[in-house]
Amino acid sequence: MNDEDLRLAPRTRAADLLAWAAGQDRAPVAEAPLRAVLALLELGGGRMHDGWPELTSDEVEHLLYERLHLYVQPAPEEDPLAYGEAVRLLVDHQRAAKRLNAKRQERLHAEAEWQGEVAAGLLRRADLVTWPRLYAVLLHAHGVDVTDPAAVRDWLAGFAALDEEQRLAGYEALTPTGWLDDPDEQGWGPGRVLSVGMATDGARLLLEQGLMRRSYRNLAELNALGRPMPDELAGGFEEFEAAATEAALDLLGEWTVPGLPRLLVEEFPELAPEPGAAEIDAYLAQLPADEEEQPEEPELEQE
Repeated sequence: MNDEDLRLAPRTRAADLLAWAAGQDRAPVAEAPLRAVLALLELGGGRMHDGWPELTSDEVEHLLYERLHLYVQPAPEEDPLAYGEAVRLLVDHQRAAKRLNAKRQERLHAEAEWQGEVAAGLLRRADLVTWPRLYAVLLHAHGVDVTDPAAVRDWLAGFAALDEEQRLAGYEALTPTGWLDDPDEQGWGPGRVLSVGMATDGARLLLEQGLMRRSYRNLAELNALGRPMPDELAGGFEEFEAAATEAALDLLGEWTVPGLPRLLVEEFPELAPEPGAAEIDAYLAQLPADEEEQPEEPELEQE
C-alpha cells in the first residue's frame, strides 16, 4: 500500500509543537502523550487547519472524557496527567497562532486541566479497560520488558497456558497491588470479560472508521487539486478495510505496548475474546431480567 498517497495514519505535528514549546521556554511535555492527543483529535473527526486540530470545548471533552480511556495506557513511569498537559500546550499554541482569542484560551485551558484530571482517574478504572490496555497493565505489573517483542510473546504464551479461573485471578490481583481500581462488587467474571471484549471491538472499529474518514478527506483534497485517485482507493473496499485494520493495530500498540494488540488478535485471541451477537445473547439469556448488565458510563463531575 502506498501510505504516502492515502496518508491513512496521522502524521502529527508533535515535533513542531515541541519545538515551539522549547522556543517559548515552557516546561517540557512528554512526546508520547502529545502524539496520542494530536492523533486522537484528528481521528475524532473535528476540524483541522494547516495540520492542527481546531479546539473547542466539545472536542476537549470528547477526547479526555470519552475516547482517551479506550486507547491509551501509560507506562508506570509516565504521568497520566500528561494528556491534559498536552491539550493545554495545544491551546496555547493555537492562541499564539491567533486561532483563539484570550477568553477562549482561558476557558479551554481550565477545561483541559480539570478534564485531564478526570481522564487520569478514568485510566485507573477496571470497568473501562480494553484488552490491549489490560494486558499492558499486566505486562508492566509482572515486570516484563515491553521493549522486547520476544519477552512479550513469551509472557502471553505462559498466561494463555493458565485456565480461565487462573486468568481471572490474575486480573483480580491488579486491584490489591494498586494497578487498577476495583471494577465493582461483582469483580471479574464472565460478564466483565464480555464487557471488556465489547469495549475493545467498539474502540477498534471507531479507530478504523476514523482512519478511513481521514483518508477519504485527503482524497477529496487531491480531487480538488485535480490529482488522480490513488490506485489503493480505486481498488476493492475490502483491501482498504484491511489496511485500516492494520493501521489501527499499529496505533493501538503505539499507545499501549508496541505489537501487543496485534499479538492479541492474531496469535492469542483466546486471551482477548471479542464476543459476537450470538455470544452476547447467550450470556444475557442466562441472567435474570433484573440482573442483565448494562454498559457503565464514566461519571463526569466538574469541580
